Parts: sequence; C-alpha cells; structure tokens
Amino acid sequence: MPPEPIRVLIVDDHPVVRDGLHGMFARVADIEVVGEAADGREAVDRALALAPDVVLMDLRMPGTDGVSAIRELAARGAAAKVLVLTTYDTDSDVLPAIEAGASGYLLKDASPAELQRAIRTAHEGGTVLAPSVASLLMDRVRRPAPSTGPLSERELEVLALIAKGRNNREAAAELFISEATVKTHLMHVYAKLEVNDRAAAVAAGYERGLLQPRR
Repeated sequence: MPPEPIRVLIVDDHPVVRDGLHGMFARVADIEVVGEAADGREAVDRALALAPDVVLMDLRMPGTDGVSAIRELAARGAAAKVLVLTTYDTDSDVLPAIEAGASGYLLKDASPAELQRAIRTAHEGGTVLAPSVASLLMDRVRRPAPSTGPLSERELEVLALIAKGRNNREAAAELFISEATVKTHLMHVYAKLEVNDRAAAVAAGYERGLLQPRR
C-alpha cells in the first residue's frame, strides 16, 4: 500500500491564495489539503481539530497573526510542523517566526515544486528556508553579539528563569522557544553583564536591580 498522504492545513487571509494552493495540491498524490483557515485564531482551532501534519502559515493577517498562532500551537502541544509562507522576509518577520517554532520559512514567489518539496522536508523533520531568509539568518549569526547596553525584554525573561533555577531546556519550554535560542540569549546576557557563567549573571542581575529578590 502507498504511504498515507501528508495532511496539510492552509492558513491565509486571502481566499484567492487559499484556492490557488488548494488547486495546486489537488494534483499532488502525496499531499492532501484537510482544511483552511483565514486567520491565526481559526488556524489554531482547525489545527487542533484536524491534526494536520503540516500547517502552511501566512504571517500578517487581521486579528491573530501567524507568529501568535505558531506560539499557541506550540503551547498547546500540537504535533504539526509549521511552514511559514509569506511575502515578507525582514528581521521583524523572520526572527519571531523562527523563535516561535516555525520549521521553515518560504516566500510566496516559491515555485510549486519548491513548495511541495518544502512540505515533504518539514514533514520529515527538516528545516527549509528561502535563500533570502537563510542569508538574513547567516548575517545575524555572523554579527557580533552586543557587548553593552540594556538587556532586552527576552533576555530579562531568560535571566529571571535562570535565577529561579531553571536549566536551558526548562527555560525554553516556559518561553516556547528553542533551547538553542535560550543559549543565544544567555550569551548576550553574559556579554552585557560582563560575566562568564550563570551564577555570576544572576548575582549581577540582583546587584543592578534587574531581578527582584524573592519575598
């Protein structure tokens, strides 16, 4: 017997886009569209009800946006892989989506063959990035971490969890981000506080008033 087709949920606020994708996948034997959603809130509800293998997620939608939906799906324990399909490839779009747990990030100018290949790769646990997105992430990695300045909101959240005794995996679970992202935030915290380890970071956090003593 042939393997079961990959079950896909299409999320986009434009009916024409949903119809076009639906029609394209109708001709693909190993991909089956099991549902559609017009915004992030509906996407979460439909994903939990239909249990798709892959969610094709637009980002900028009225109401609940794509990144919020990705975060909520992770928080609710949804097993579906989320593949972002959008028009935008800026820092402010790409990084939050990847941090929220997206398995891949494609642009809407991708060819049908590229999109089908990306769905198969995401379903198998791989990561797929549009070339411009891969270049952006590489630039971010190569850019030196800030050594001065205030901690960002996320860095403060990581520091607060470390102060409570959480390890990297536990902190990642509580913040719905990857363990690798927690490590990156910690490296930035160390650099900004001019310390070399977790204990020193926590001590510096209390000393500088970034952490509130427990009562």
